[in-house]
Amino acid sequence: MNIMLFHSTYGLRPAVRRAADRLRAAGHEVWTPDLFEGRTFDTVEEGMEHKDEVGKDELLRRAVLAAAPYSERGLVYAGFSFGASVAQTLALGDEKAKGLLLLHGTSDIAENATADGLPVQLHVAEPDAFETDDWLTAWYLGMGRAGADVEVHRYAGAGHLYTDPDLPDFDEEAAEATWRVALGFLGSLEEDVD
Repeated sequence: MNIMLFHSTYGLRPAVRRAADRLRAAGHEVWTPDLFEGRTFDTVEEGMEHKDEVGKDELLRRAVLAAAPYSERGLVYAGFSFGASVAQTLALGDEKAKGLLLLHGTSDIAENATADGLPVQLHVAEPDAFETDDWLTAWYLGMGRAGADVEVHRYAGAGHLYTDPDLPDFDEEAAEATWRVALGFLGSLEEDVD
């Protein structure tokens, strides 16, 4: 599959590159656009502040420009936390999208959004302060109304960005389970293409 993988508010850190390498080792082509143009952060707060300074519209513009050269191929959009929200926005706006892999995050869904059978897989901690139960229920129903085919995987006791080995949130067992399921999901998308 062709995968567009977006970073979290920490920026394009080594964990994102390692994730991309893991996907490449499974036979996928992966791009990791740097929406923060080289900036990385040590805390969520610093990253959120930078994200707000740059602005949602500019960050989405950068994401669209990064994806545009490859979208004709049929992309799987993927991302970590903030990057998952970017991936979701782009996938719901791209009729050729092949799938959506959300790690640690979701986004608002426009009332008129259509996903027309888009395969979607979400991996999120339980509980997660950024992805509360009420929010996730509303999100799931919204994605269903849009026509997406959604799977949700929750990981009890894990921290928000539990797949990042460089952060205190890291949970090796949950991370390995996530990658095992996610790689299976991506493999199933390849079968649908064949």
